Amino acid sequence: MASLSELQERISSIKDTMKITNAMYMISSNKMRKARESLSNTEPYFSTLEDIIASVLTHAPEVSHEVFGDSIIHGHISNMPEERRRKGFVVMTADKGLAGSYNHNILKLAEKAIKEPRRSYKLYVVGHVGEAYFRARHYNIDETFHYTAQNPSLGRARNIARAIMEPFMNNELDEIYLIYTRMISAVEMEPVITRLLPLSREDYADTDGSYTDVPMFPSPEAVLSSVAPTCVVGYIYSALIEAYCCEQNARVNAMQAATDAGQEMLHDLSIQYNRVRQARITQEITEVAAGAKALKRAK
Repeated sequence: MASLSELQERISSIKDTMKITNAMYMISSNKMRKARESLSNTEPYFSTLEDIIASVLTHAPEVSHEVFGDSIIHGHISNMPEERRRKGFVVMTADKGLAGSYNHNILKLAEKAIKEPRRSYKLYVVGHVGEAYFRARHYNIDETFHYTAQNPSLGRARNIARAIMEPFMNNELDEIYLIYTRMISAVEMEPVITRLLPLSREDYADTDGSYTDVPMFPSPEAVLSSVAPTCVVGYIYSALIEAYCCEQNARVNAMQAATDAGQEMLHDLSIQYNRVRQARITQEITEVAAGAKALKRAK
């Protein structure tokens, strides 16, 4: 059985650790709240861009743009066999651990997608954990972005969009996918892989006839050329924000679980400490009583 001093050290150590987990819980909660506010503040803007694209495609269906795969060099993606498609993957991870299974789940999904047999692929990684993981396993990383996964911004989303759209426009890639964690609810998250490029015209179909005929200057082609790339940036930014929210949510849950486990350990150690202390007091009383009895006999 451990001594009183050893138990006191363990209790003190657990209390110090719980101070850290409580602090990280509060910090992650605050970061998640700010990230969700940023996403909600930008959603109306990108929603309007989607409406503009839908309006252009509804009233000028003959208009084409490279982001829809509308080019001679690309051809239509549906006519290309799966094994021949050259794919790019943008994997969004965290910069550090202590977030439960957040990084493990997204890396497992990404590795499964990359290992599927195909002619070639390009890999783009956001987050230090993902970079370290793929480099340790000798994957060819085409680009890691020189900033952290913390505090995603529109500027960072534009940098990512610029890096991945260039090979797509130059016919080096046929498809580009985002691999990130989507927040379903406050307690449920799932890693997902979703196609970013080429965009699907069906996603912008005017099914209810809500888009009115509006003039487009200088032309529908110019409007689409201006709006479509910006909309791609919006999708990347949304994925960055959602992944960041999921990371903070996972860290909140992990820190809460660690704090609860610390409480249980403190409870068990307190009981053990009291038993050892009581045993020592009982032993001291017994020794004093025995000494007094022996002294009485001697007299």
